[in-house]
Amino acid sequence: MDCPEIFSQLEVLHRDAFGWAVSCCAGDWHRGEDVLQAAYGKALRGKARFDGRSALKTWWFGVIRLTALEEARGIRRWLDFLKLWQAEPQERDTSAQAAEKDAKLIALSTALLALSARQREVLHFTFYQRLSVSEAAGIMRISVGSARQHYERGKTRLRETLQQQGIIHERSDS
Repeated sequence: MDCPEIFSQLEVLHRDAFGWAVSCCAGDWHRGEDVLQAAYGKALRGKARFDGRSALKTWWFGVIRLTALEEARGIRRWLDFLKLWQAEPQERDTSAQAAEKDAKLIALSTALLALSARQREVLHFTFYQRLSVSEAAGIMRISVGSARQHYERGKTRLRETLQQQGIIHERSDS
């Protein structure tokens, strides 16, 4: 695949790539923009080269993930972001429906933060980016078996936490 074709495909992936960059930066849009810009810079300068050993999307998301890790090493932004976000007064719709939606969003954010970083990552890839567990494993640079384990444990823990909080209800199969 030649460079113009790669960059053309990266353009198609831009929206998902931005979402992933924001996710890698604990939801911080500004940092996500910076990480994505740095990842594009790596690709343009040839520091990140697509060699065709995986799907382009898998490779690109890996570049974004590693770029975010390079810029955020040692910082626990997920928890700090959530604490800051919850502490700031925000203009909210006063309707009961909006309040319920906000409560569910906070509960989901808190439940996701309770998961391990690997569990959050694999769930993000599979649910938000619609990648397979094996594609997520490739981006995360872990074995498929390990990714499956993180996926199952994360999904189970998330479901249990949200059920305990009354956000979701147990399914009855009868």
